[in-house]
Amino acid sequence: MPRIAIDSLDDPRVQMYRHLKASNLLRDGHLFIAEGTRLVERLLASDYETESVLIAERREEEWGPKVPSHIPLYVIPQSVGEQLTGFNFHVGVLACGLRKPPRSIDETIPRDNTSLTVVICPNCDNPENLGAIIRIGSAFGINGLLLGRSCCDPFSRRVLRVSMGTAFRLPIIESADLERDVVRLHEEWGVELIATVLDESAAPLSKATRGPRTGLLFGNEADGLDSHWQGLCDRRLTIPMRLGTDSLNVAVAAGIFMHHFCE
Repeated sequence: MPRIAIDSLDDPRVQMYRHLKASNLLRDGHLFIAEGTRLVERLLASDYETESVLIAERREEEWGPKVPSHIPLYVIPQSVGEQLTGFNFHVGVLACGLRKPPRSIDETIPRDNTSLTVVICPNCDNPENLGAIIRIGSAFGINGLLLGRSCCDPFSRRVLRVSMGTAFRLPIIESADLERDVVRLHEEWGVELIATVLDESAAPLSKATRGPRTGLLFGNEADGLDSHWQGLCDRRLTIPMRLGTDSLNVAVAAGIFMHHFCE
């Protein structure tokens, strides 16, 4: 599709790019927004469908050849881009992607793998933490990320930005019934469930053996993993703290656990 000049954000063709600060606006729809050069490049290279690309006029010479001809390329003056609510348009590149249909654990988590690692987050409600967990999980090669409905949107702008587009590659399941899925992973996939906790009575991570099929459960930043989820698990593990440190950021802790069980 040829270049399409846009001179106002009131143009209905760019409606999805308005009010970008409203992070939950697209949560239950079929679209998401990627911002910045690297993230848009990774969206275009992924198996997610790109609905459109929006660029500033000054980026047209660079970006015109990068966007496939079947994808609408909207070109706007810098002054119009700066009207985008809550977004600094100095980079001058945005894209709108189409979410995939919801996936189940049956469609996503392999049953026949000799080795399997799944990360499970019942209520990770901080976008920076979730984005970092996605990026770290992709780096260590986990087989999937299972999220409860209390988690923030894994395809929100902030999560995608922190994940650096690795969300386009990592299998992510937004579970409609997380407890049911966790129990099924344990009973049908043979996944050992491990609660990650801040508790001196739990076994230290450094002494933990690594089974062939592991599910790592992480709580949120404020409250950790609650007793209900701990009760579903086979083991409780902790990272011992020194020098009066009371806790680690959940994404940092998740990275340490994933390194232990994926290495």
